[in-house]
Amino acid sequence: MPPTRRTDVVLLAVAVVWGSSYLSAKTATATTPVLLVLFVRYALSALASVAAVAAVRGRTGPLTRDEALRGSLLGVTQAAVLVLETYGVAHTTAANAGLIISLTLVLTPLLDRAGRPGGPPPPFFLAAGVCVAGVGLLVSGTGLRAPGAGDLLMLAAAVVRAGHVVLVGRLTTGRAIRPLQLTTVQVVVGTALFLPFAATGLPELARIDAVTWAQLAYLALFCGLFAFLAQTWAVQRTSATRASLLLGTEPVWALLVGIGFGGEHLTALSALGAALIVTGTYWGQAVERRTRQPRPTVTDRLPEPEPTA
Repeated sequence: MPPTRRTDVVLLAVAVVWGSSYLSAKTATATTPVLLVLFVRYALSALASVAAVAAVRGRTGPLTRDEALRGSLLGVTQAAVLVLETYGVAHTTAANAGLIISLTLVLTPLLDRAGRPGGPPPPFFLAAGVCVAGVGLLVSGTGLRAPGAGDLLMLAAAVVRAGHVVLVGRLTTGRAIRPLQLTTVQVVVGTALFLPFAATGLPELARIDAVTWAQLAYLALFCGLFAFLAQTWAVQRTSATRASLLLGTEPVWALLVGIGFGGEHLTALSALGAALIVTGTYWGQAVERRTRQPRPTVTDRLPEPEPTA
């Protein structure tokens, strides 16, 4: 297989894994409290990440002060994203969750350019409007209605996730910060944050069945550690544009997995909304790439590595 094709396959694998994470999270939270799911997911990710850092420590050196400080702050914002995402997917469909969270790709350039001269051009706002209209139709079901609690939580998660991505760029651009070490600090901080809230439910871990444990392990190791490392490896071997297009297929996979394996379905209005979200997201990405400033910004790094719900 040619190297370019191999890189594309890896990036598509990451998008598929991230897209499938919403159904896995929804299924896990159906039998296990959300905060306990988050704690176990973080704890498993932390164990794997710490082991990986220990394995390469002899070649890469110890954790730096910058990595510890910035990783701690990003660990807090990342935890906020996953709280909203996990509670959101517990109260909506996996397909809806994956499509709504894709608005992050449109919201991130808006937040990144906030307060800076030369905002996005008018076509970008038209693309964002298409996305908003798509969300309205997606959550309408059989007729126009107010979005449910889960849909609103996913919208909030998209906003917070976009802010987290911007913050990652602001804190790491131009600094000698290693991605694996930064991620390890984030998941260790997340584990510490969720432990007090999950402590009373820890005895329930003994009653979790093998299927739920498999889902939690999948979320932690595949949707977290594997996806991050694979993304980092692939992005170093292809263009940012090609990577963003391939990784941007995440909501499509979320939709297909939710319908194919979760027994979910879309009405005609919801299907039209899904199409508008995907169209608006890709249109917004294309406009943003064409008008991007030569200097490096956080949008040059989309999407940033982070576990997804």
